[in-house]
Amino acid sequence: MSQIKHVAIIMDGNGRWANNRFHPRIWGHVRGSAVVSDIVSTADELKLKTLTLYAFSTENWSRPLEEVSTLFKLLKKFLIKEKDRILSNNIKFRVMGDIDSLPTETINLIKEMEGLTSGASGLNLIFAFNYGGRSEIIRSVNLFQKMNPNKVLTESDLNQFLYCPEIGDVDLMIRTGGEQRISNFLIWQMAYAEMYFTDTKWPDFTPKEFCEIIQKVSRRERRFGNVSDQNQLGESMSKAESNKLTFALEAGL
Repeated sequence: MSQIKHVAIIMDGNGRWANNRFHPRIWGHVRGSAVVSDIVSTADELKLKTLTLYAFSTENWSRPLEEVSTLFKLLKKFLIKEKDRILSNNIKFRVMGDIDSLPTETINLIKEMEGLTSGASGLNLIFAFNYGGRSEIIRSVNLFQKMNPNKVLTESDLNQFLYCPEIGDVDLMIRTGGEQRISNFLIWQMAYAEMYFTDTKWPDFTPKEFCEIIQKVSRRERRFGNVSDQNQLGESMSKAESNKLTFALEAGL
């Protein structure tokens, strides 16, 4: 389990879960929000370094207004309800995404929580809210070019201008609800992530299944493009650069 440090989750299936029970879609979101606390607590107990939750995408604005409004209210409710637990458990809270269009009160709550937990050394809890992977990359490139108009962009440069560059790459992406796609979520950070898709809809997702998934994925061999197991992507990348240099020298390039 030691190789799994950063888990990202697409919390899918809330609406379908509610529809299957002949309830409005928002009922599924309300039920699903209760699951978040349990999964955060479990991630903290497992000593994960980072848990990133896909709460609201840039594409979700196309959903019915009542549903969008409910998602905003649930974020606000979570911040108020879980504030003491987050602080007492030394959890560092961040929101990644364009929050400027959120209600002022919610923005203030986010900034307050981020400020109060900025020095925390425990679990990094990231909510991706009004977030899109492509827009994050474009934003990063534009910021870099604005500050470095005559410099060639590198991977390291781009990474530094992401919303939360300190969280690093994703080790495991879990999507609930049965769909098998990443839906514009952390597309830069998931270049070498392991993927796990479960049919369980988010309101039915349990800490037990969460732990079982991490255990299963931990047994996979992660090679990062190499032919043998490598514990760290950086080690594989360094070896690749060394091999490229040796090849160039031998070829007289």
